[in-house]
Amino acid sequence: MSSKRKIGNVWIFIEQDEGRIADVSLELVCKGRDLARRLKVKTEAVLLGSEVGGLVQSLHEYGCDNVFVADHRRLRYFSALPYTRVIVDLVRQHRPNIFLFGATPTGRSLAPRVASKLLAGLTADCTELRIDDFEDKSRKQTLHDKLMQIRPAFGGNIIATIVNTWEDPQMVTVREGVMPLRDPEKGRGGAVTEVKFSEQPEDLAVKIIERSREVKSSSLKNAQIIVSGGYGVGGAAGFKLIERLAEVVGGAVGASRAAVDAGWVDHDHQVGQTGITVRPRLYIACGISGSVQHRAGMAESGKVIAINDDPEAPIFSVADYGIVGNLHEVVPKLIKAYKEK
Repeated sequence: MSSKRKIGNVWIFIEQDEGRIADVSLELVCKGRDLARRLKVKTEAVLLGSEVGGLVQSLHEYGCDNVFVADHRRLRYFSALPYTRVIVDLVRQHRPNIFLFGATPTGRSLAPRVASKLLAGLTADCTELRIDDFEDKSRKQTLHDKLMQIRPAFGGNIIATIVNTWEDPQMVTVREGVMPLRDPEKGRGGAVTEVKFSEQPEDLAVKIIERSREVKSSSLKNAQIIVSGGYGVGGAAGFKLIERLAEVVGGAVGASRAAVDAGWVDHDHQVGQTGITVRPRLYIACGISGSVQHRAGMAESGKVIAINDDPEAPIFSVADYGIVGNLHEVVPKLIKAYKEK
C-alpha cells in the first residue's frame, strides 16, 4: 500500500544580526531551493527582526519565492520566547513540509522549542539532505518524497539516515559550511508576506540586558588552504610544526577533535562534525586518522594531502595524495621544498 499526501513548501529560518544575514541561512536557502524544485513546491523564508525589510531582496536573489517578515522593535535581537511563538503560529497556519535551521547558538535554541510546541521531529547537525521515497515496513506503506536527513551517529562511527514518519514539518538543523553557497541571481524577485506581531506578557519573561561578542581565534571558514593536525602530532609542541607549514603555504591551522580534546589547540580550529565544515582549495591532514566525523567536515575540499604513518588510516580514502610516513620527518621536508621552490 502506498500513501500520497499534499506537500507543503520548504521553509528556511533566516538568522540575522544588525541587518546582516548569517551565511548559514543563505546556504540553506540555496539547499532549500534544490529540495523545493525536487518536490515542485515553493521556497519560503521566515525573517524576524527590526527594520529588516532591506534584506528581503537578497533572499529573493538567493532563491526564496516568498519571505514571511515579522518586523518589530521587540524582535530586534533574538529572544527565544517571542521568536518561538511567531514561528509556531506561522507553521500552524501554512503547514510547510520542510523547515531548515542553522545549527548556530540561535538555531539550536530556537528549533527544539518550535519542534516541541508542534510535536514535530527534529534532526540535528545534518551533513546531507535529499528527497526520496521511504518504505515503512512496520506499517506496510511507502511514504513518498520524504526528506532523508543524513548525519554521523554514535560518535561519528556510522552515517545514519533519519526519516520522519509523522506529520510535517520535517525539521533539521545544519551547520555552517555544510551546504554550498551559490551566487545570487541579481534582480530576481519574489513575494513578501507581512506578519503582524503584538507583544504578549510571556515575551517579557526574559530581557536582554547586555550583548557582547567574542572574536574567534580562527578564520577557517574562508581559508583557501588549511593545514590540520591530529592526535598523531603528539602534543601542543608538535602543533608548532603544523603552524609553520601553514605559515609557509599561506594557510590556516585546523585540527581534529582528538587534538582539541587533548587540549593542544583551541576548539575554534576544530574541523569536523562537531567543529567547522570547510571547503578549501587545499587541505593538508597531518597525523589525522580520518574518522567519519572528521571527514564529514573536510571531504568537499578541492585537493586533500594526507600524511600518516598508518597506511590503513581512513583519511587516505578521501585523499588525492597520500604520504605514508612520520609527519615530524615529512612536514619539515615539505617546508624546505616549498621555500626552495
